[in-house]
Amino acid sequence: MTTTTARDFDNYRYAELPARTRERFAPAAVSSTPRGEAVRTADGRELVLRTIEPGDVNAIQRCFKRLSPQDVRRRFMHAMSELPMAMAQRLCRIDPEVEAAFVLIDENVQPAELRGVGRIFVDIPSNTAEFSVLVELEWTRIGLGAMLMQRLVDECRRRGVGELWGYVLMENRPMLDLCKELGFVAKMVPGEASLAQISLKL
Repeated sequence: MTTTTARDFDNYRYAELPARTRERFAPAAVSSTPRGEAVRTADGRELVLRTIEPGDVNAIQRCFKRLSPQDVRRRFMHAMSELPMAMAQRLCRIDPEVEAAFVLIDENVQPAELRGVGRIFVDIPSNTAEFSVLVELEWTRIGLGAMLMQRLVDECRRRGVGELWGYVLMENRPMLDLCKELGFVAKMVPGEASLAQISLKL
C-alpha cells in the first residue's frame, strides 16, 4: 500500500469515520510499552507503533530499498532509485508544530525494520492537514494502513484540525478502497486524470 489514488469518484460520498475503525481493521489488543504501543496484526504478527525518531534514518532507507518501483511512484508521485540521506534525515526529524509521523516497527528481526509509516503536515492558515501513508508490500492487507490512518485522524482531532486530505494515484486501488471504508470523500484533480484528492471533514 502507499499514499492516495483511483477513479469513478463522481458518486463517492461516505459517512464520517467510524469511531472504532482501528478495532474493525486490526482487532487484536493494543498495549502500552516503554517504547510505544505493542500491536498485533490481523494475521498474528507483532509490531510496535510509535512516533518517528531521528534514529530511524537507516531503517527508513532500508524500507525504501524493499519498495517496488510502483510503490515508490505511488508514495512520492515520481520515480526514485534511492532515498538520499538528506531526505531520509528530513523525514525522521519532524517539526512537531506542524508535523506528526508514526511508524510501525518490527522488532522480531535485527536490526529492527520499519514496516509502515504515516504522517501529516498541518497547514495552520487553512486548519487542514495533508497525509501520506506507506506500508511495505508484504505487510499489506492485514490492517496496518487502517491502523496508521486512524492514528493520523486521532492526531488531527487532538490538534483541532478541521480536515484531513491527501493525493492518491488512480491506480492505487487498495488505498482508495481503504479511504472509502474510512469515510473519505474523493474528487478528481483538474488537469490530472491519474490523480484523485481525498478528504475527510473532522
